[in-house]
Amino acid sequence: MTGFTLIYLLIFVIFALVAFAIMQIKLFGMKVKDFWSFIEANQMLDKLYKFARQYENMSPQEQLIYLAEAERIFTAFDKVPDTLWEEEYDKYKTVVSKYKDIKMIRWAEENK
Repeated sequence: MTGFTLIYLLIFVIFALVAFAIMQIKLFGMKVKDFWSFIEANQMLDKLYKFARQYENMSPQEQLIYLAEAERIFTAFDKVPDTLWEEEYDKYKTVVSKYKDIKMIRWAEENK
């Protein structure tokens, strides 16, 4: 009997913690979906940051992939307050810089 009580208590605590987390996200003025996309974008930011630092010359296909992923990150980061990603600002800035460089290169190639 005490085993069932303990299991019910643990399940209640888990649901309470999830509800509290959702409440905090909503009180911060965000949607849960936006917060989740921010978490995923933050992971992709790390990958793009490493990619931007390692590769100077990308193939046209790699450039398109980089541009598409960077735009997804920009969209996700725009939906959350800046205070959540202050510590990631340097990575974000590097990715934006590489994004702008690729856009300029592609624009110059198209206008030749």
